Amino acid sequence: MNIGVLALQGDVREHLSALAESDVLARPVRRPEELAGVDALVIPGGESTAISNLAVSFGLLDPIRKRIADGMPVYGSCAGMIMLAATVLDGRPDQESFHGIDMTVRRNAFGRQVDSFEAAVPIDEIAGGDFRAVFIRAPWVEEVGGDVRVLGRVKDGPAAGRIVAVRQGNLLATAFHPELTGDLRVHRYFVEMVRQAADAR
Repeated sequence: MNIGVLALQGDVREHLSALAESDVLARPVRRPEELAGVDALVIPGGESTAISNLAVSFGLLDPIRKRIADGMPVYGSCAGMIMLAATVLDGRPDQESFHGIDMTVRRNAFGRQVDSFEAAVPIDEIAGGDFRAVFIRAPWVEEVGGDVRVLGRVKDGPAAGRIVAVRQGNLLATAFHPELTGDLRVHRYFVEMVRQAADAR
């Protein structure tokens, strides 16, 4: 099973490491021919406008959209959540996304880099207690469509109740960065999603 990490910008190395520790073959994806060789894709945290622009420049925007429409499992963290959203608030007018999940996200909803924080987030379907989530210029989900399952909300503090983890079919997104914590539960959950998708084909 090969899982690619979109390697245009952002926390690429950290996701590759987390996937390798989750016992799958992980490889960077920068070109359409590399995308064609993977069973699933991770879109890392970083800067969503940069990822959007580079996806267009590298000819990956439409191929990724097509693979998503064809059922490829995809996980997006932070900027990756923004890239998977059908609607992005506070983005640039020319910003593109992969239109995977029927949700509206607000870019940089939690504030600027200096407003980064950690918070406890219980995640449905992932055992082991609250996830210690790292938020860095993170989005949150303003609303979701009927086919989207809300998996996690901020538990306490000023952002209590905000949606920060969702799933729609083979697509998973979190507003936080599990690749920075050493806690592999989200990556292992995604790997299991990929296995189940492969078994269903």
